[in-house]
Amino acid sequence: MGSRKRIRAEKIKEQKKTLYMAKLNNNPTSPRKTRYTADLIRGLDVDKALAVLQYGHREAAPKLHKLLRSAIANWQNKNEGVRMEDAHLYVKEIFVDGGAQLKRLRPAPQGRGYRIRKRSNHVTLVLGSRDLTAQAEPKKKNVEKAEAENK
Repeated sequence: MGSRKRIRAEKIKEQKKTLYMAKLNNNPTSPRKTRYTADLIRGLDVDKALAVLQYGHREAAPKLHKLLRSAIANWQNKNEGVRMEDAHLYVKEIFVDGGAQLKRLRPAPQGRGYRIRKRSNHVTLVLGSRDLTAQAEPKKKNVEKAEAENK
């Protein structure tokens, strides 16, 4: 392995240490149906997202609930000794990609057959940590700017 390739591989390895994710492959639900539920939790805090999924009535809700719990467990494995409440975790990214399709035939009139596509999907969920001090500082600047304009 060349030096540039090794340096690049080490950089990717370092980035993965701070990436907390979980994947669900070959989920036997159509991607469109799963995206509705995924859109509900994108950007939410972890506690709020767990509550939304726990009481969600869509077919994908229990599967995404389990996936989110898995991502939280992955975060806990990488950050031993840190409390989850102090980290301010949220759903940074969640996306649903189409998976394999099972093609079936349904009998149709006059000896024909209609094709039925049984779709599946792959879900990827990435957790992020909100730094509340960084969010509070811009608000201070905006307040100071507003005060300066009022004078």
